[in-house]
Amino acid sequence: MAFEEYRLLNTESPAPDWFKSEAEGQLSVDVFREGNTLVVRSTLAGAKPEDLDIAVNGDLLTIRGTREDKREINEDDWFHQECHWGTFSRSLILPVDVVADQADATLRDGILEVRIPIRGSERHIPVN
Repeated sequence: MAFEEYRLLNTESPAPDWFKSEAEGQLSVDVFREGNTLVVRSTLAGAKPEDLDIAVNGDLLTIRGTREDKREINEDDWFHQECHWGTFSRSLILPVDVVADQADATLRDGILEVRIPIRGSERHIPVN
């Protein structure tokens, strides 16, 4: 268990500044098949396309980026904070074999969608 997780679960003596952690945020994702395409979708409100780095390496998809909240809010004015601002990343093992070099990503209305063609399970092997 990570130290930050322990601090959140340990309700007997929580650290007074637990929400100020400089840890990298992790994205929530939806992963589904749409025909012969694997779709990975995530909400990324406040992110810009130029602040994202998406890579497919074998069966691993990694999404990295930053999003900034330009507002300066005094520490004492916070009541509750769940939204992560700053750097974030998410790596996940893809559930099917994909054609990585044909992956495509769009960011529209705060929703990131990565679409990757699924490699056919049937492979023809030439006989020499």
